[in-house]
Amino acid sequence: MSTTRHLVNRRRRLAAVAAPAAPRGTAAPGTEPAVDAAADPAPATATDTPLPQDEAADGRVAAADEPPGPPRRRLPRPHVRLPVALGAATVLLGAFAAWAFTSAATLREDPARQNTALTDVGRTSEVKGGITEAVAAVFSYDYASPEKSDRAARTYLTGKAVRQHEDMLAEVRAQAPKQKLVLTTTVTGAGVELLDGDRARLLVFADQSNTRTGTQEETTYAAAMFAVDAVHRDGGWRISAIDTFTR
Repeated sequence: MSTTRHLVNRRRRLAAVAAPAAPRGTAAPGTEPAVDAAADPAPATATDTPLPQDEAADGRVAAADEPPGPPRRRLPRPHVRLPVALGAATVLLGAFAAWAFTSAATLREDPARQNTALTDVGRTSEVKGGITEAVAAVFSYDYASPEKSDRAARTYLTGKAVRQHEDMLAEVRAQAPKQKLVLTTTVTGAGVELLDGDRARLLVFADQSNTRTGTQEETTYAAAMFAVDAVHRDGGWRISAIDTFTR
């Protein structure tokens, strides 16, 4: 009995000495493994995992394998586009002002645009009355007093109109003494086409009667339309050119 007890005690002492040398987490033979709370802490939950600093600031965690979503569209700020729109409007207005100024200068420099026939009523009426009187005088002829026609030509004609008038009445002057011819011209209408200072152009409508007072009186009538250029000279309007619209 003593030997057996001694052997048992010796084995226990050897087991007690060998137990501390065993690796941590390894249970002694015949015993349950002890759970070391300090060495094997409880598994951490999702709430205990610290968030990265940049993701914690945004309040969300992006999954690594999640595909990137479509880029968010930024709406333009109205207060940013307003100065741009105002700048564009300023450029357009400036361009329009430059165009208008250039066009106005061109119109002022163009002689055909310096027409006051519709704006200067008094001057328009004056030139119309003067040319009406001049046309009636120079295009009328009486075989009994040819000097009257000559005096009218000297009074109302100037420039190349003098020669034009001589050519137009040459046949009348030649036939008047034999046929005792009387030519009378009456202006039925006149329109001022251009009035620029002392220059004017008019369209004239007239009726002409040609009477032969020989043995048998005969009268013929004709209508005439022509244009005249006129100049204001020596206190009155004179015809400077005659246009019969024929070559």
